[in-house]
Order: sequence, then C-alpha cells, then structure tokens
Amino acid sequence: MALHTGMRKGEILNLKWDNVDLKHGFILIEMSKNGERREIPINNTLRETLISLVRRLDVPYVFYNKNTGKPYQSDLKRSFNSALKRAGIKDFRFHDLRHAFTSHLVMAGVDITTVSKLLGHKSLTMTLRYSHLSKSHTMQAVNVLDDLMSNQQSQRKSSVN
Repeated sequence: MALHTGMRKGEILNLKWDNVDLKHGFILIEMSKNGERREIPINNTLRETLISLVRRLDVPYVFYNKNTGKPYQSDLKRSFNSALKRAGIKDFRFHDLRHAFTSHLVMAGVDITTVSKLLGHKSLTMTLRYSHLSKSHTMQAVNVLDDLMSNQQSQRKSSVN
C-alpha cells in the first residue's frame, strides 16, 4: 500500500474501510500530517490487493491484529525487519517506501506538482527531498541533449542540400 499510494505509515495503520472507496477508486485521508484532507487514487494493483483482504464487519480497520481486532501499533519494526531479511534487503526503513513512490513517479515523467499533491506536501521543496533519481535516469536525461543536437545537425544538413 505504501509503495502504491505514498501514504505514511500512520495513515496506513489507521485506515478504516469507511475511507476506502473502491467504486470510485480513491482513499480519503480526512486529516493528514499537514492538517489537510486529501484523496489518494487507487491503482489497479492496489484495488486487487484491497479486494482480496478479508473484511470483518466488527472491525472498521483495513489492517488490524486478528486476535484483538485493534489496528496495528506504529511499531512494526520486528515484522518489517523480518520481511526485509527474507527478501535480502538491507538498510531500508518503512518510510523509504514513500521515497520510492515519489522517485518512481518522477522518473516515469509525472510532473512534480502532481507528485507533491499525491504526497500531501504543501511545498515542492519537500517533494524534491523525497525524489531520488537513479543514475540510469539521470544518464537518460543528458542523452536527450545528444538526440536533440544530432537532430538539429541532420536538419541543417538537409536544408543545405
């Protein structure tokens, strides 16, 4: 969910089914960290995941402790670290999923203003802190100049002939 929405850990852990609209495809965060309401679009991958979850009518939360019916507490370090270890991932925190969400969108060409809105940031400066571009992406960016320059040279040669 964090990777497909950019939601904060607390927003995910406290998410209630009443705030998930699968019909219209969005999650409503009534009060975000910055004090504002925000709607987060649900992509197809997340929709399928949410549909597959078992929903108990007596528990309002999307993610909850099956023994108590209460939402998971904010400290998921042990289970999260176990999952990382099984996957062979080192030096990674839950919050890094929010950074990955941002970086993947920016590298895919989504404009920074849209990404900022999805994250619920009040300023683009904060969003820029979250966006980490891969070396291959920055290499592709400068290669655009090669393509541009060679196209201009080709056009000049064609117009001379």
